Amino acid sequence: MMRANFTGLVAGLLGAAALAGCNGNDSGSKAAIDTPTSGTINIGVDETFAPILKSQVDTFQKLYPTAHLQAQYRPEREVIQAFLDDSVRLAVVSRKLTTAEQAHFKRLQLEPRAIRIGVDGVAIILHPSNPDSLLTTAQLRGIFTGQLQQWSQVSPSNKRGEITAVFDNNNSSTARFVQDSITRGVALAKGIFASESNPALLDYVATHPNAVGVIGVNWISDRDDAGVQKLLRRVRVAGISSKATGNTPDDFVQPYQAYLAQKTYPLRRELYIISREARAGLGTGFASFVAGNKGQLIMLKSGLMPATGQVRIIEVKPK
Repeated sequence: MMRANFTGLVAGLLGAAALAGCNGNDSGSKAAIDTPTSGTINIGVDETFAPILKSQVDTFQKLYPTAHLQAQYRPEREVIQAFLDDSVRLAVVSRKLTTAEQAHFKRLQLEPRAIRIGVDGVAIILHPSNPDSLLTTAQLRGIFTGQLQQWSQVSPSNKRGEITAVFDNNNSSTARFVQDSITRGVALAKGIFASESNPALLDYVATHPNAVGVIGVNWISDRDDAGVQKLLRRVRVAGISSKATGNTPDDFVQPYQAYLAQKTYPLRRELYIISREARAGLGTGFASFVAGNKGQLIMLKSGLMPATGQVRIIEVKPK
């Protein structure tokens, strides 16, 4: 109900933005105040969502040429810190604020608003030559905690030697997700390293047959994109099952949009825009756009699951 009221409020503000822009005779600080469709602000974006948010920002700025969103794509921890420090007006991340972070804003007499804008996932990628492309969450837990260090421990016939696990960044949301949802609080194994960027991670996995990489689904979800098609020819996306034993091939699912929608892909996560605006400014306007029809269609086109609307799922059964 809160999100609906917020979106409805901004819809009215967006409609009135042109009238606000007509009163352009003010000078000084008043002229610098942004509106829902104009002005300049900084926003922080978890870099695992860079592809989809770049599309959202570009489309919004084309629709509203006087709006300038200076997006900073950083690891999640840095985005949250910038949001707390008031360096960015909005944070696009895969979690809500913690109790301690909420207390920080309460001391400032601010009440940040979190708006759910979509469903993403964490993808496990492998070298195309790796025969073990079906993994259970229990096996992933063993890999990331160091209990499984050789590919032969996953499958006796796998001769790829030592398992090398790689993340995009030590402070990334994917590393936090793995510790929260896969290792369940157990520290990551010492041999795991960070590649410093998502493109570098993809390149590493594509050139190392023993590697297993962790990346946001957003980087590989838009299968109509030529760049994504090229990436998917260089790596293999693993199918994941949450069942510990007794698995059949049908139990393993890849992070396709339909499986995100059906909640059958086990490594799902929510995507939020969090605003610290105390008034309806440009951050409010952009958040409303992403949560609205146009923004949700962009989310759908990218291969992610929009927060609103329906995904049509067609099941083809053999004759």
